[in-house]
Amino acid sequence: MKKVAVILSGCGVYDGAEIHEAVLTLLASERAGARAICAAPNIAQREGINHHSGTTQDDEFRNVLEESARIARGEIKQLNELKSGELDAVLFVGGFGVAKNLSSFAFDGAEYDVDPMIRDLIEEAHAAGKPLGFMCVAPILAAAVLGSKKITLTIGHDRETAAKIESRGAIHQPCKPDSAVVDRANKIVTTPAYMEAQNLLQAEAGINQLVNSLLQLCE
Repeated sequence: MKKVAVILSGCGVYDGAEIHEAVLTLLASERAGARAICAAPNIAQREGINHHSGTTQDDEFRNVLEESARIARGEIKQLNELKSGELDAVLFVGGFGVAKNLSSFAFDGAEYDVDPMIRDLIEEAHAAGKPLGFMCVAPILAAAVLGSKKITLTIGHDRETAAKIESRGAIHQPCKPDSAVVDRANKIVTTPAYMEAQNLLQAEAGINQLVNSLLQLCE
């Protein structure tokens, strides 16, 4: 059974991992016969958002690992506990937590940095020939870490975000939400998910393609 690390960035589209994307990823992995291992960094969230009102809650402390555990039903590892040698692939779920907690993209734009633990995981997996998957806004992580290798990625059709990805050396390829882009040379698979998707069915179709393509690259 293939083991896929599913990296989360909190719980909730506006300040953490996109919940629909996370659940669809876990479902697609199980359906494909793979074992999904949820993981998240044990760090503070940059900000907390009230998902009902959309307001920032400055007086509320949230931890990325603890919030991510909500999605994983408590079955989650700290990111630094992952051992790349025991994994077959690594997959990053989208949501604004990617842009706020795993990187500084939401605050620094094109000059963003990536959390060192995330950078190390991506570099180690790529160096070991392990397939990497990224959905929604998460391809910004791959662009920052592996852009110099001219990897091909997609975030859909958002030209502003695509330009920031390309500024890091990556090649952006437009893509519909029910599809995925596969860079076989670098073993990287990306799909727009809710960067483009208008409903669960569109997001599911693209995520299914991502997961299935990722597992094929393991062989």
